[in-house]
Amino acid sequence: MCRVVDLQQAVLAKNEEAAQVLRAELAARGTTVVNLLSSPGSGKTELLERELLLARQRGVPVAALTADLATENDAVRLARSGVPVKQVLTDGLCHLEAGMLGRHLDGWLPAGTRLLFVENVGNLVCPASYDLGESLRVVLASVTEGEDKPLKYPTAFGLAHLVVVTKTDIARAVEFDEAAFRAHVQRVNPGVEVVLTSARAGEGVGALLNRALAVGSGGAVHAPVMAGQPHPNAHYHHPDHAHPHPHPHPHPHPDPAVAQAR
Repeated sequence: MCRVVDLQQAVLAKNEEAAQVLRAELAARGTTVVNLLSSPGSGKTELLERELLLARQRGVPVAALTADLATENDAVRLARSGVPVKQVLTDGLCHLEAGMLGRHLDGWLPAGTRLLFVENVGNLVCPASYDLGESLRVVLASVTEGEDKPLKYPTAFGLAHLVVVTKTDIARAVEFDEAAFRAHVQRVNPGVEVVLTSARAGEGVGALLNRALAVGSGGAVHAPVMAGQPHPNAHYHHPDHAHPHPHPHPHPHPDPAVAQAR
């Protein structure tokens, strides 16, 4: 058991070092990283597409990197916004890590990029423990996922700088209890802001962009109480664990439909 704990701490410590280096390098370039975490089907891709389009219309230099186990569907969708987009296929790995992100940004991230949105693998367990060098960590949950989502995934919600609720246009139909959801969020992350959005109805569109720009301009960032504490749900890959890739090495596969946005 001690060996497992030691390995876990070593993996997270190595990632933390890489994240600090990447954060400093990107800050020197004037780039603010926004890490987006959610379960599959939360609607984060649709919302992100709207935010990227708005950023382009406002003349804000942005780029997006999206990670998935398979398919380039999300990158193709995000490329419709007209901003630079890159797909990372993890081939089974359930999260991004700072070193991986840095390697994929090397030689790709356009000079002068002010905001980089990273759409993490759809998962609220694995990605929660890995700092990617972001300045703003956003956790999204749709109204269909249940008001107790923050209690089921305390690490993800507990380390968020901002919580975004999606698909509010169907909140009444699914009997979403906003007050209960907010109470559960505050239980695991006191003081964090909760923003309501609907990509289809337009509610809250632009809020994510505005928060990211504010952070990039030196604005205050929420300080989660859980930050700096051991993560109860910390996830790592044991070297003896049966996994298609025992160490992270995602393979990007170019797609003609995405190329014009690169």
